[in-house]
Amino acid sequence: MQKSIPLLLMTMLSVPLAAGAQPAGYGPAQQLPADDNVRLVYADVLRVDPIYDIVRVEQPREECYDTEVAHQGGRYENTTTGTIVGALIGGALGNQVGKGDGRKAATIAGAVIGGAVGREADANNNPSRTYRGTETRCRVVDSGYDERRIVGYDVEYRYRGEVFFSRLGYDPGEKLRVRVSVEPADP
Repeated sequence: MQKSIPLLLMTMLSVPLAAGAQPAGYGPAQQLPADDNVRLVYADVLRVDPIYDIVRVEQPREECYDTEVAHQGGRYENTTTGTIVGALIGGALGNQVGKGDGRKAATIAGAVIGGAVGREADANNNPSRTYRGTETRCRVVDSGYDERRIVGYDVEYRYRGEVFFSRLGYDPGEKLRVRVSVEPADP
């Protein structure tokens, strides 16, 4: 029987704690979550004043223009005539050498060697040339304009007879949803 009295006492003391009651000395800094003390309600909007600011709007654009340019021709540019003449002469000389299948090989070798020699000779007589032409060139130019934009709203509203002011990022309309929180004040 003596063992059951302390057990009964402990059970009776733990029931209020489990039901959510605060033990003695449980101060404001250690209160249970305050979500039960917060309500979302609606206040009447009295006035909404838009807040304007000047905003720079950047708008890159492409600007194109024609300009005269000089192109430098290469040394081997337009050497077709020299290559053909050299191949013909080299093929003719190679055809004079040898007999049978050797003559065909000598003709081919003479044409290849003659073409290369003719191309080089034409390139030596063809100094690099400069050609003038027109090219269209484009570039991106930063440009823009200033624009007056609404950046927020000064709102005057009434809740339970008192008037309040807030700056919002949106126009609330006729009613404004507000959060009402109730906490005990320090003594």
